[in-house]
Order: sequence, then structure tokens, then C-alpha cells
Amino acid sequence: METLGCTTVICTDKTGTLTQNEMTVSHLWMNGVHMDVSGVGYDAKNGNIMFKGKQVSQKNPELSELLTAASLCCNARLLPPSADAARFTVLGDPTEAALIVLAQKYGLDLDALHTEIPRLRELPFDSGRKRMSTIHQSRGKTRIAFVKGAPKEVLDLCTQQKGNGTIVPMSEQDRADIMAVNDGYARNGLRVLAIAPRSITPDDKIPSSLGAYAPDLIEQNLTFLGLIAMVDPPRPEVAEAVKKCHNAGIRIIMITGDYGLTAESIARRIGIIKGPHPRIITGIELEKMAGEELKKALADEVIFARVAPEQKLQVVSALQEMKHIVAVTGDGVNDSPALKKADIGVAMGISGTDVAKEAADIILTDDNFASIVNAIEEGRAVYNNIRKFVLYIFNSNMAAAVPMVLYLFSRGSIPLPLTIMQVLAIDLGTDMVPAMGLGVEKPEAGIMNVPPRSQKESLLSRPLILKAFCWYGLLEAAFGTAAYFFLNYLYGWPENPLASSGMVYQMATAMTFAAIVMAQVGAVFGCRTERLSVFKVGLLSNQLILIGIIVEFSLLALLVYLPVPFLHDLFNTAPLGWHECAFLIVIPPAMLLIDEIRKWILRKWDRAKANKMVTERTVL
Repeated sequence: METLGCTTVICTDKTGTLTQNEMTVSHLWMNGVHMDVSGVGYDAKNGNIMFKGKQVSQKNPELSELLTAASLCCNARLLPPSADAARFTVLGDPTEAALIVLAQKYGLDLDALHTEIPRLRELPFDSGRKRMSTIHQSRGKTRIAFVKGAPKEVLDLCTQQKGNGTIVPMSEQDRADIMAVNDGYARNGLRVLAIAPRSITPDDKIPSSLGAYAPDLIEQNLTFLGLIAMVDPPRPEVAEAVKKCHNAGIRIIMITGDYGLTAESIARRIGIIKGPHPRIITGIELEKMAGEELKKALADEVIFARVAPEQKLQVVSALQEMKHIVAVTGDGVNDSPALKKADIGVAMGISGTDVAKEAADIILTDDNFASIVNAIEEGRAVYNNIRKFVLYIFNSNMAAAVPMVLYLFSRGSIPLPLTIMQVLAIDLGTDMVPAMGLGVEKPEAGIMNVPPRSQKESLLSRPLILKAFCWYGLLEAAFGTAAYFFLNYLYGWPENPLASSGMVYQMATAMTFAAIVMAQVGAVFGCRTERLSVFKVGLLSNQLILIGIIVEFSLLALLVYLPVPFLHDLFNTAPLGWHECAFLIVIPPAMLLIDEIRKWILRKWDRAKANKMVTERTVL
């Protein structure tokens, strides 16, 4: 997921990633009357339909007709709690489940309705039409079509409305008044459906064959019944996830089939948009937009509403032309082109279709946007840990090279302080386990407060190489060289020449080898963090590093201190005394202290730079 760590834009649809996906009807509107619905969730026993604080009577024929039409125009099913599930389980669309619960709260017997008014045919929901219709057999030879969908799209097909028991023609002013009610709900983040039936009689001259029923034939001359508003609260963790994205330099663009005001309300509530007047682009506007006009719109805060899933591809292409790295979430068949086109396609594991999953790079098993952000954070941590691993492995190369350089440049007057076998022991023995410990280091605090890295940045960047060779490497080389001369000092240098053979020479090379290993112990703690003090994360918090240090000490003891002549001859080592041990023990804390001073200076510079930027913004 490191690629996600470099993402600059995430396009997200309303696929449940942002919301809890537990729709609950909260308001009804019909014939100029607002009604409230109590209760949350899918348990119908926990709520009622209320008007001015009193429960609405089940003898209200217009409300019964509205809820009958809404509940029969559904495919969802509700399964009660069981041993396997402590809560109600939804099979199908949560929006339709909320309509079924609403009908149950009112007291409708849905099984009896399905028997009394059986379904004959369905005209499925289509993102272009933004509505769904079901055709039922009513009494006698009459058939009836129940239509539910986006208020504007449904109202455009209504020629009349029902109120006070009568059917009256619908005027343009009536449509405007109903849309004003819809906008009021939408501004509060509610998702609104309009319900409108149509009686199909022989006089309508519609073919009797159900196979001939098509949307353009059935969905016209509708009678408007009312609006149903439902709430889908944002997941509690999403707001914090969005904040993390913004801090990390990751921009989020909402592309949704929802009504524009609803989308804006949700986006504002979870922090996707912050400006007072974000631009809301509908699918119709997007279809007419030229490429440069779309790119200009994408430069500012924007929400795409009432957009068909296939139109995501247009947005993704424009963003990629603007040199953005784009991650797209989707769940439907029509999302697959955008998922395939995106740099990272993220399909929904729960609600996603098989086609979407095949087109995507990643499948989100819990359909939760916060999981995407957590993956970005984890990806950044993995990438940083790889860099820490490489940094630590490279450190000892300089420490091993400097003794060779001293030998060469002195033309042999300084005997070789480190043998080839000792170099191999460092590279293949003492380095490996602590380096693996760095690979499992937890994400560093503030990892999501830095902008994405450039795609052109190499893993072996110049700063990493300089830090490895010119900081840690030189420090280790300095400690190793100092240890070599210290041992020779104990045995008469500079009055006597540097030992080039015998027991003293073996002790000198063993001292150099041991000093480099001890310096590596201090370096591995320093490599755990970029700027943060290692004491903040805890010296003992990474157990694998501690095991690695134990392995280093064990190998050091085996090669230097234990009486194994074969190993002493092979690695040119000899046991060291207590003076030498006292010198070596000081190296790890000294190495760590020097590195902590460097990090403190860097943090101080960062604070000064941040304060300067704040001051400049204040002046502007």
C-alpha cells in the first residue's frame, strides 16, 4: 500500500465507505404535512410515525397508500437477530430496508400486501433514470406501477398529486414547493425519495404483455404521493480519517449519485470540504464539460452529485492528466472502467460486485473509508521501515572501509585494523537480526502529517546515502579506529610501533571489530526514528531489535571472549581485558547520545521553519 501513501487524490462514491450504511427514515412529507419518525436502526418495534408529538393513526388512507407503494417497490429483506447475528441483517439495499421498517412501524402487514397486490414485473433502478418501478396486479383487470426515486426525476414525470383524498393536477409552482421541501431535508444531510404510483388501465392503450413494459412507457403520468427522508449517519471514525488525509496532503473528492445539497451536507460534516461555497457539479453539467473546464473546476473544492458511476472515468482521466495519483472506490459494474483506469482501484468487499472486484487492485473487506486511510498509514510505515533497514545495513560499510583506507594510505605502516573475516562477520552476522527488527518498527508519530513523496524519489535517495555513510558510518568508523589505537596505546604505542602480528595484533583487530559491533547497537536505536527522540517511542518497545542485540552480543562473545582457538585463528581475534571492556561499554550510549543531539537540532529547525511560515501567512 505504499503507492497509496503517495496518493494525492482519492475519489470516493457513496458506497458505504463514508457512512454507517444503516439507513433510518426520520421524516415524511405529504400534502404539505411534515411527520417525524422515531427509532433508529432496523427494529420496527423501536419507533413510530409522529405528527406534532402524537402517533399517527393507522386509519390514514393517504399515508397507507404512500407506505404501501414505498414498501412494495423494494427487493430488500430483513432477517431478525439470531445466534449468528445479534442485530437485524439486511439482504439487499439498506435504503429499501429502511422503507420496509417504516411500513412496519406504521403497522402494515407486508406479507398480506404482497398476496393482495402481487408483483408482476420490475423495472430495475438505473443510475441514469435514478428511479425504480414495480408493476403489480391490483383489483380486477387494473394494474398499478409503483415508482420510487430521486425527487426531481420523479416529479418531472408527475402530472398530478394526491391530497385530502382527491387527485389534482400538478403545477410548476407545486413542483417548486415540493423541491423546496426536498432541499430543506437535503441541507440537513438527509437522503430523500419521492413516491409516485400510476394506475394502468385498458384505456391507457398499453400492451397487455408484461414483456413490452419499458420505463419510457410506464414511468409517465404519475401521481405524486409524498417524500420520505432518511438519515445515514457518517461512520464515527471517518471524520478523523479525513483529517488524517488532509494532514498527509491527500485530497478527497466526493463523487456520488446523491442530491447535491445532501452530498454537501455529508461532505461538510465529515470534513471533506471546508470552504463556504464549494462547487457542486451534476452529472448533466459534467457531461457537457470540456477537458480544460473540468480541470479548472478540479483545482478548487468540488463535489460531483447526481453523477452516473461511468462518469467517474471522466474525472479520473482529468485528474491523471493533471499529474495526480488517483485512487478510486467503487462497488458496481459501471464503476469498473474507473477502477481499472485509476492508479489504485479499491472495490468494496461486502457490497461490491464481482466485476468491480476483478477490475480493482485492492478489495476493501469492511467497506470502510477509514480502512483505506489506515492502509495508507501502514504503507508509509512499511516504506519508511525499508529505508531504515537499508540505512542500518549501509552503516557498517563505511566502518569496515575506513580501516582498509588507513592501511592503504599509510602504505602498511598502520597494520590492517580489521580482517576480511571480521568484515564478513559484521555484514552477515551481527547486522542481520537488528536490521530485521527495524522492518517491523511501528509507524512513527506524525507519519501522516507530511506530504506525499515524489514518484521520482528513489528508495536509495541522496539524504539516505549521506546519512548512512557520512553520519552513522563515519561515527562507527571513528569509534572503531579509536578502539584500535586505544588497545595499542595500552600496549606501548606510540613509543612502540603498532602491533602487526601476535597476540597484541589479534587483540587490536578484535577491539576494532567489537567497537564497530557496539557502535551498531547504538546506531540501531538511532535508525528507529527520523526526527523523533527514540526515548519517546521507548527503548525497549521493539522486542525483535532487543533479540537482535542479544544475538550481536552472543556472536561477539563467541568470536572474542570464549576459549575457542579455532574461531580465534579463523577470525584473528583474542580475548580482551577489563580496560578494553570498559571502553566498549561506553560506545552504545555515546553513539545514541550524539544521534539524539542531531535529532534535537533538526526538530528545533523544523519548529523555527513552521513558526516562520505561520508568521508569513499572518502578515499576508
